[in-house]
Amino acid sequence: MSSSRAFLVRSRRLAALFVLASVLLTAIACNRASNLTKEIAYVNAPQVFLRDRLAPIFEKKGIVTLGEKVYVLEHKPRFARVRTANGEEGWIADRYLIPAETYDKFEKLATDNANTSVQAKGTVRALLNLHIEPGRDTDHLFQLKEGDKVEVLKRATAEKPKSMQAPPTPLKKTSAKASDEPPAPQLEDWLLVRGSAEHRVGWALERMVDIDIPLDIAQYAEGQRIVSSFVLREVPDGDKKVAEYLVMLTDNKDGLPWDFNQIRVFTWNLKRHRYETAYRERNLVGVFPVTAGTADFGKEGVLPVFTLRVKDDNGQVTERKYRMIGPIVRRVITPEEQQKESAEKAARRATEPRKHRR
Repeated sequence: MSSSRAFLVRSRRLAALFVLASVLLTAIACNRASNLTKEIAYVNAPQVFLRDRLAPIFEKKGIVTLGEKVYVLEHKPRFARVRTANGEEGWIADRYLIPAETYDKFEKLATDNANTSVQAKGTVRALLNLHIEPGRDTDHLFQLKEGDKVEVLKRATAEKPKSMQAPPTPLKKTSAKASDEPPAPQLEDWLLVRGSAEHRVGWALERMVDIDIPLDIAQYAEGQRIVSSFVLREVPDGDKKVAEYLVMLTDNKDGLPWDFNQIRVFTWNLKRHRYETAYRERNLVGVFPVTAGTADFGKEGVLPVFTLRVKDDNGQVTERKYRMIGPIVRRVITPEEQQKESAEKAARRATEPRKHRR
């Protein structure tokens, strides 16, 4: 009898454990299923505590961090009750949350610019928010820390918030028309950047990123802002190799309708052991991306080349290709440009008065 009773007790215990495990699995499954039907949001603050209740005095039920996914269970004025992936629940101020649609936009922004050519590299000056669009009032999610390295992909401008704009300078009223014109909005520059560490992509305020400029040519900026540079080639000088650069520059202020308005090519003088300007072109309405590489020109060999994208008077963007033969830079004229140039010469000849023969 003792053995049969022991067997019966063990059987009941096993049955109880089985029932308990079933209940736990069912609860977990129901919890996961309920998560799938809840509103999804993401935390856009470095660290936030979850409150157990909405009151001046509360207990901390957990911590959520930047970019963490949460499920919204309930909304109250200025607050939301959320559940984390680990099952922790609590209240959080809704200003620390962004909707899943915004997160998806960041993912799309990164995907769309996965193959965008890098225009410059830089270093973050201080803690920096990455925005989904240019502008201080646009949604932001990820952050970069001071000293983080970034790749610059694009540039844009956005209007400053009204509260940050300087008061307009009073002007003398010269006419009724001039006095009625509102002042132009103040603009600031933004950069689309990709973090070198986690490869997060977003728009960052340009003044918060220091562009990495080769020290050897930084002194030749002449008061202009260097926005991009490329190594065209390296030349031997004794026991070392020296880089020769293509540099894009612009005026040292924000809100301009171009990414760069001047280019310079710096080559190395082997006799004097210093940089010299081999080529300069001003008054451009240049836009990114700029590309640089090499191309095979047959008998002339493989030469360094670069391509600029420039807007014409009608706002149309055209490409200009250049090649470098020794220290000399020349435009590479396309067949279309040759035909256009020939047509323009023929038109000028047709309009010129004919000289009378004697």
